[in-house]
Amino acid sequence: MLDQTLTTNKINDIRNYLDELLPLLKKESREIIDESLVLHTVERLFQLIVDSAIDLNTHIISQSHLAVPADYQSTFIVLGENKILPMEFALEIAPSVGLRNLIVHKYGNVDMKRMVDDIKNNIGDYLQYLKLVSATVINID
Repeated sequence: MLDQTLTTNKINDIRNYLDELLPLLKKESREIIDESLVLHTVERLFQLIVDSAIDLNTHIISQSHLAVPADYQSTFIVLGENKILPMEFALEIAPSVGLRNLIVHKYGNVDMKRMVDDIKNNIGDYLQYLKLVSATVINID
């Protein structure tokens, strides 16, 4: 059985982080990169969004007794395989975990423009994720 408080809190966290992040992403990518405070805020908010989604995915998976995912990216795939998320969408959003890892671990030289553009181009997936998960978790119990 899902912990409704945890589920609601994670959904609200993602929504609040998106509310903070989306206005920043209206700036030109170069402007974001040139303002280090804005860049670090964008990076951190994106990380928090992905981390909160992973936490929620993991909770749904464990409480629904689904297959244990191999890694954080696979949490989206497991939800897709079990029709909690549409599989096509799960495959689309899962790679955002790799972008989150790039931000957190700073593997090698990071192309900041590409990173910011990737966040801008893919943040809409998390708006869709909120809609899908909010509608689905009500029916899981």
